[in-house]
Amino acid sequence: MSNTSPVRPVNQDSTYPTDFDATAASNEPARSTRVTAGTRSVGTVLGAALLIAAIGFAAWGISGRTRTLEAVARETNELAIPSVAVITPERGAPQQEVVLPGTTQAFQDAAIYARTNGYLRKWYVDIGAHVQAGQLLADIDTPEVDRQLEQARADLATAEANARLAQTTAERYRDLMATDSVSKQDLDNANGNLESRQTTVLSAKANVSRLEQLHAFGRIEAPFAGVITARNVDTGALVDSGGNAHELFHLAAIDRLRVFVNVPQIYSRVARPGMTATLSLAEFPGKSFEGKLTRTSESIDVASRTLLTEIDVDNQKGELLPGAYAEVHFKLPAGASTFRLPVNAVIFGGEGVQVAAVKNGHVVLMPVTIGRDYGNSVEIVTGLTGDEQLIVNPPDSLQDKAAVQVVGTAQ
Repeated sequence: MSNTSPVRPVNQDSTYPTDFDATAASNEPARSTRVTAGTRSVGTVLGAALLIAAIGFAAWGISGRTRTLEAVARETNELAIPSVAVITPERGAPQQEVVLPGTTQAFQDAAIYARTNGYLRKWYVDIGAHVQAGQLLADIDTPEVDRQLEQARADLATAEANARLAQTTAERYRDLMATDSVSKQDLDNANGNLESRQTTVLSAKANVSRLEQLHAFGRIEAPFAGVITARNVDTGALVDSGGNAHELFHLAAIDRLRVFVNVPQIYSRVARPGMTATLSLAEFPGKSFEGKLTRTSESIDVASRTLLTEIDVDNQKGELLPGAYAEVHFKLPAGASTFRLPVNAVIFGGEGVQVAAVKNGHVVLMPVTIGRDYGNSVEIVTGLTGDEQLIVNPPDSLQDKAAVQVVGTAQ
């Protein structure tokens, strides 16, 4: 009999484990514990990663929304600041030439009326005639004055006769008074009658002289040398010297002309008698006429704020005609720098004339004084230094110290 132990058959259905199964069974709890711990570690990392990702996404969303809000706010603020175009003042010339309107006038100008009543017998000159002082212009028939003059002369003769008789009577009474043939009262009466008659003679002579002058006024004569610019009467016309009198002739002396010019107040201190001025007229292109400022009104007109000046111009050749429009050029030394601005850069408001300058991105309203008006532009005589940036077409709502954005320079 062999000593070899018999092989125990393996019962597949047995509930008892084999040695191998027992070993495996003994190691299973440890493996399960390791798997559970690993799973928990991966879950924790994955959760942390998801949480970090969620936080990052949320932060990115909030940051993007913040940037968007900042951009919108910045754009809104930029749109809220008005954009403006600016210009720099144009500096004026060192010596200013002021051009002002004027009207030429005759140095002497007279409307000639009749000083007596009658009918025009004849006129001797017409418009455009050059006459000398004392030259006969027309004759007037004065029948009524002639008859009155004849009567006055007769009255004078009567008064003179009465005066001679009174003189003789008075002399006789003086002789009789020496022999006491008449009373003292009679002599006084004679002397008084003589004085009365002599006074009547003087009155009659004055009346004759008056009527002789009225008769002489029947000759219409030129009071000075000049040219006839109007004739308003014809032969046979009734001439009246009373309230219904009308102008017979108009006479103007044109060998020298006056030009009256209203100089703005800003230039009134330099517009002084003796300064030279030149005249230019449209009918004489390229030609000028020299004149001299002779006098001023020495007073500023309240309505126009101008100084009335008179310029005398020699016109011996008769080229200039009275009543013509002329441009008067004054050469005025500039007392201070002046500037020229377009009209749309000037603010005309209740606070006076102003301009809007830009300094450090903000508006500065500056008061200025206007000199000459050139139409599309004006002269600024005070208030600017020349370095300002001035807003063109400033809006009515523009206020001092308001923020603005300069977008360019206006042309």
